[in-house]
Amino acid sequence: MLSIPLNIALSISFQFEFYPLLIIIFVAFLIPIVLSVLKLDKIPGVIVEIIVGYLIGKFIVSSFTADQIQMLDFLALSGFMFLMFLGGLEIDVKEIIQTFPRRRITVNSFLKNPLLVGITFFLISLLLSYSSALFLGSFVNISNPWYFALIMVTTSVGIILPVLKGQNKLNTRFGQMVMTSAAIADIFSIILFSFTAFILKHGFQSKLLLIFALFFLFYLLYLLGHRLAKKLLVKRISYHLSHASSQIQIRGTILLILVFIVLAQYIGMEVMLLGAFLAGLLISVFMNKNRSILLLKLDGMAYGFFIPIFFIMVGVHFDDTALAHMGHSPLLFLILLFVFLYLIKVIPSLLWVRLFGLRKSIAGGVLMASRLSLIIAASKIGLDFGIITPGINAAFVLMAVVTCLISPVTYSYLNPKSLLQTDKMLIVGGSSTGVLLARRLNMHGKRAIIIEKNKKRYEEMRSKGLNTIHADGLDVSIYKKLNLRPQNYIIALTESESKNADICDLLTRDLYHSKIISRTSDSLIEQKMRQLNIEYLDITRIMATTIENLIFRPNAYHALVETFENYQIEDIQLLNKYLSGKQVKDIPFHEEGKLILIKKGSQVEIPGGDTYLQHGCMLTVMGTDSALRDFRLLCSYSKKI
Repeated sequence: MLSIPLNIALSISFQFEFYPLLIIIFVAFLIPIVLSVLKLDKIPGVIVEIIVGYLIGKFIVSSFTADQIQMLDFLALSGFMFLMFLGGLEIDVKEIIQTFPRRRITVNSFLKNPLLVGITFFLISLLLSYSSALFLGSFVNISNPWYFALIMVTTSVGIILPVLKGQNKLNTRFGQMVMTSAAIADIFSIILFSFTAFILKHGFQSKLLLIFALFFLFYLLYLLGHRLAKKLLVKRISYHLSHASSQIQIRGTILLILVFIVLAQYIGMEVMLLGAFLAGLLISVFMNKNRSILLLKLDGMAYGFFIPIFFIMVGVHFDDTALAHMGHSPLLFLILLFVFLYLIKVIPSLLWVRLFGLRKSIAGGVLMASRLSLIIAASKIGLDFGIITPGINAAFVLMAVVTCLISPVTYSYLNPKSLLQTDKMLIVGGSSTGVLLARRLNMHGKRAIIIEKNKKRYEEMRSKGLNTIHADGLDVSIYKKLNLRPQNYIIALTESESKNADICDLLTRDLYHSKIISRTSDSLIEQKMRQLNIEYLDITRIMATTIENLIFRPNAYHALVETFENYQIEDIQLLNKYLSGKQVKDIPFHEEGKLILIKKGSQVEIPGGDTYLQHGCMLTVMGTDSALRDFRLLCSYSKKI
């Protein structure tokens, strides 16, 4: 137990009031619960945080002292820095690099290249944004149309990413086009913001060149990171100190963020967001982000504490009275601003029409029009430097709330979630087992569709957000409607074992489908499934095996069942010829994964460091998603190590 000497403990000041922080954290805790209970999960929580923060500012904050508000503002600034850092972390640098054109550019290849289209999208948006700023200047006082245009051209990767991910379109060509355009808009906007704000505050000085020092530091740390990542000593230290009280990866990440932020502060306060963003971009280069443990910890720390404080304090400081002092027609200005914010994203989205059609392209443009953290940050910086008025700042905060509410809903209407995808799994029967399986398959990134005949149960599952179709599993037409492919798994899990057998018979004899899984505890049905070559689960045997595991190996059983969200097991065939004949200890496996079994023909062995690998053998590995992806790449590509 950690003990603190009394003299040291007494030297800590106890004069700070935690009551204001308690109110903010209580609100942050309550909001997601209320949204979940009221089934309003699709509304971004940060929008509600801003609105509730506004109410707190009206009725509660007036009782806070200046020191208490200063403490909350410091935590809010820390949350904003985390937000910029995570914004950089969300960008897949490798994906952007892979889209660099490597051959002669034609019109057709240009329109299919996400990087080139993304850059063109941003330039058109910027031109439209500047024209809109000049036009809006006739309604309100806009002292610097260029900076105003930069605020308008922002987008929100943090809103776009979960929407595309929720529709399983993130890895499609359309998803990559939208995400690349959003990432480029973020990168270019932040860079232009930093230079513009510095010049407006300090003018053209030699100190401006120091901003390039951030990029130079980024490049140096990039090279250093690539070298250190190959060092065995670094891997050992990272592994041994990543847990318990050390948490060396978290400490190192925070250190990296602060290095960039402190250097940015030395150059100018307005460059801080660029520093935090570059820190996130640097970590993104080295991180496999699919359920990386480090990313989970960072998300927990940022979204669990710092970031909610930032958005609540945005609401607290929101000055609605400033809107009334904007000019002779503030309402007309707000309407025109809203229209232009969408037009400057929808018009460039017509670049996608040739690939995706008009409706889908406009849907992508509408989604790109959602704005959140960056528009609020840029507007606040402009307000602090006197570049924009309090009224315009309030208008932009209001537009951030409105666009984040409208854009995802409008996008879903224009481009509805499609059930007719090739990468899907059909679960026939909405039993409790089927519902649990659907949720777990979704966590694997697989598209699970439940076919349920019972109307009441169908509506209940739909209300819980599960992809469900009201139909009978014995109706052949439903499988044709869902565009069933040979690679799609079908799992028969109705409450009737005889109906499960009939469904399996229908699928094999009428549709010639082979990837079918079901369950049974009846010996006659088991025999029928064997004749149909159906993969089936013997419920009695599984129950007995589970009880046996709980008696003789409880720790191993609970470790596999209860840590599903972080660790999984997968069989991967070794096809990389350069790994054949090598010993396990000579192969740089991912630090968040473990090789646990090797099957060579009919022989299965537990590998040690001296075990030799053989081409074509089956490796059973356990680890996080990022580790398993690393294992797959390592085993499938003919790449020397």
